[in-house]
Formats: sequence, C-alpha cells, structure tokens
Amino acid sequence: MIKQARPAVMSMLLFSAILGGAYPAVVTAAGGAIFPSQAEGSLVRDAAGTVVGSRLIGQATSAPQYLWPRPSAAGDGYNAAGSSGSNLGPLNPDLIDRVAADAQAVRRYAPEGAIPPDAVTTSGSGLDPQISPEYAALQVERIAGARGIEAAAVDAAIAANTEWPLLGFIGQPRVNVLMTNLALDAAQPPAAASE
Repeated sequence: MIKQARPAVMSMLLFSAILGGAYPAVVTAAGGAIFPSQAEGSLVRDAAGTVVGSRLIGQATSAPQYLWPRPSAAGDGYNAAGSSGSNLGPLNPDLIDRVAADAQAVRRYAPEGAIPPDAVTTSGSGLDPQISPEYAALQVERIAGARGIEAAAVDAAIAANTEWPLLGFIGQPRVNVLMTNLALDAAQPPAAASE
C-alpha cells in the first residue's frame, strides 16, 4: 500500500507545482510581456496619466453632452463585482416597466423612428462598453445641442470610435462609448461644452 501511495502523492505534488504554480506564472509573465495593455485591463488614461476607465467595461452617464451607454443590471449599474443580467423573464412586470421607462427617456430626445434594442435592454454581463451604431446615431442631435457644436463633429467622433466585425464577419459593428466621449472632450473640453 505504501509503495503505491508514495508515487501517487509525489505525482500529485509535482503536477500541482507545475500546473498550479509554474505554468500560470509563465503564462501571466508572457501575457504581460506580449500584451501589456490587455494584461492590465485595457485601462484608458487621460493626458495626466490618471485612469479614466477601461475599454472593456462600460460606465454610467446621463450627462446630455455625452454618448449614453446601454442600460446595465450589474449591481447599481456597471458594477463589475455584480456582473450579470437581470434574469427577468420577458413577461415580468418589473422588466416591462423598466423597458417602458427607458423607451420613454429615449423618446424625450428622439421622438421619431424605431428605438434600437440596446437602448432599452441590458446585456448578459451588464458591463458592455459598446452600443450599436444605430443607438449612437439616435443620440447625435442631443449631444450636438448640449455641446453647441455641429452634428457632423459628433458623427466624426462616433465614426472614429466604431469597431468593425473581426475579419469582416465575426460580430457586429459597435461604438465604444468611453472612447467616443473622450474624443468629444478632446475636441471640446467639458468646461467649454457646459458654457
């Protein structure tokens, strides 16, 4: 019995050290060396070097001069610790009321036309940093009016931050909200936008 137990215990210890310690350390070091930005969370910094967000996680904002993200059901909204959808079924009155309220909010600045689904529905994670080009286009007039600029300038910021499908067919076109808002601020600082 001891003859059989010793090789089993030694193998377990050896493979635990290799697969539980050495391998993750090598992969982490290689990932940090090859993809340093992604390994650090794709953090976005301002000109002073202060972290203002991540390309991968959405941020809530309702300021009229900014592009608004899709609704979030993660914690109090875009809380990575509470990442999830609402898990409410399509006939749940709470979901129906929330979607109706979100649709009414969209109608205040876009009274005509269809409302894109991502304007009123949350994602599975609740952390999506992107919205559809259709939802972004719906917000152009509101942003331009709040900033006192031409709609073409807002369109240009959206176009510059539109991400296209991988290899031309994997995924959908999407607009990164944080990067678009930073581009808008770069073109017109927030203090100037509020005057």
